[in-house]
Amino acid sequence: MSSPAPKTGRRSLALMLLLTAVGALLVLTSTGRTWAEGVVSGTAGGRLEVSATGSRLTGLPTGLALAALAAAVAVFAVRGAARTAVGVLTALAGLGVVAGAVIGATDTAGLNAEAAGRLALAGARAEEISRTGWPWVAAAGGVLLAAAGLLTVLAGRAWPAMGARYEAPTRKAAARPRPTDSAAELWKALDRGEDPTG
Repeated sequence: MSSPAPKTGRRSLALMLLLTAVGALLVLTSTGRTWAEGVVSGTAGGRLEVSATGSRLTGLPTGLALAALAAAVAVFAVRGAARTAVGVLTALAGLGVVAGAVIGATDTAGLNAEAAGRLALAGARAEEISRTGWPWVAAAGGVLLAAAGLLTVLAGRAWPAMGARYEAPTRKAAARPRPTDSAAELWKALDRGEDPTG
């Protein structure tokens, strides 16, 4: 009877992948949505509506979410302490997303820049500013990414890694004599992945 440890390891790995995918999806979706809206008074007395997306207010959540996705892939390529380090970096990326979302939720500089662009006046300021709930969706995604990183730190050592066939050949394998006596031995060498012409 097989031990439950491999099943538990695979379940926690699947949970980490799910947390990373959902967290990154929330962040990337929310940063493309409107985070702040306002109005700006024109020189002729008119008023223009202005709005700014999350990516316009802060680029931090998008960049860190993409880094967390890359780290989830890197988990399969590393083992031991390197995998723990990947988990720590993912957790820090998640916390950075939360910080970026909070900064974006309170930022007015991006909306003022949008107002200045609409009026072509450097000193234009947005007024009657209102916020949407999208920054908090991004923050929730950051929490999920941080949880994925923490799960990697706690359970990552039990997860499977890429097989040895993806690793560089060792000296022992390179030192093996190459059979070149007959056509059948040449085919066997090819089947083993050796280059019999070398």
